[in-house]
Amino acid sequence: MPIPRFDVAIVGGGLVGASLAIALERIGRDVALVEAAPPGALPAVFDERNLSFAEATVHGLRALGVLQHLRTPSGAIRRIHVSRNGDFGRVLLDAKDHGREQFGQVVVARDFGLALEARLDACTRVTRFRPMRFEGTTVDGDARVLVLRDGEGNEQRIAARLLVGADGTRSGVRDALGIGADDHDFGQTLFVARVRTERAPDGTAYERFGPNGPTALLPRGDGFFGVVHGVPRDEADAVAALDEAAWLDRLQQAFGWRVGRFLSSGARSAYPIVQVVARALVAERAVIVGNAAQTLHPIGAQGFNLGLRDALTLAELIEATDDPGASGLLEAHALRRADDRAQTLQFSGGLARLTANDDDGVRPWRSLGFGAVQHLPALRAQLVGGALGYRGDVPRLCRGGA
Repeated sequence: MPIPRFDVAIVGGGLVGASLAIALERIGRDVALVEAAPPGALPAVFDERNLSFAEATVHGLRALGVLQHLRTPSGAIRRIHVSRNGDFGRVLLDAKDHGREQFGQVVVARDFGLALEARLDACTRVTRFRPMRFEGTTVDGDARVLVLRDGEGNEQRIAARLLVGADGTRSGVRDALGIGADDHDFGQTLFVARVRTERAPDGTAYERFGPNGPTALLPRGDGFFGVVHGVPRDEADAVAALDEAAWLDRLQQAFGWRVGRFLSSGARSAYPIVQVVARALVAERAVIVGNAAQTLHPIGAQGFNLGLRDALTLAELIEATDDPGASGLLEAHALRRADDRAQTLQFSGGLARLTANDDDGVRPWRSLGFGAVQHLPALRAQLVGGALGYRGDVPRLCRGGA
């Protein structure tokens, strides 16, 4: 039988892969979406984590028709409060000071997954191969042939003019393309949970740094905060074993009393933090996006925002050409993504290292840095631009373009 042929084959049906499939269907391309999760089940990434969508991301997802499918309210981020345990100074950013109602929105990953599913259900040019594992690829003329295998071991082959790896940090597509990656283990584990505090969220997102990583509180739309709490890797098992009272006490000690007392917590999930940066973004008739291209420290909530800009830049370039896998298109994609990627990696990785450094000699300079951001308009503008998702060559849909 003939091999099914598509314009684009996307391996990975998570946040970035599903968003890209919708973006490509929107411009009339035939898409194969290869997913590990079976029909009716969300990928594991759609859990109780809290996703912080920058303004640029909100624009992009609204243009794709995804946010309209959210079943629960998102939480608006109207203010950002940044401080560091043991340091003087703080950074306070207010959206209204920059002509906006909000910097972005907080959405629970599971809710976002359901919204993506609802939008995918309306896509008539997306063929979903699930549950399927990607096993390899070869170039055949003007196409990539993908070898897939289902849960019973049956092999299937499909062809596409462009292969997109959106299959996460340990990307099988990246490995198959021979693209190397550089790892940096931060030695931290982040715990994520939903917490209730004495003071209800008022639109302020808090980031409280410490020597063991950040403790962040994100204002959800359901009256709770989403908490992210960093611990040293060798303490992770002990923290996971804490009862609710001891866990809440730990959060209180790390964060302080800006939202009053921590009253209750939902279940905790733990994620080791390792930065993984691919040494290239493209290969012959292939490109990697999202966490397959770069997995960031979640400090500042940059990961998905950067990955969506990867996806929408690629879709924008494909819209303007007949051949989605042409070498010139892929070179243009890598060039357009270079500044945004480099700046965001420098911001997230540099901030993680700087704020975790507990050396007495660093503290005064870090405090001066907080003061400089607070009082120098140029530095504030740069920080605000990053918080809104505007770095480098931003794709049209992220700028609010239809």
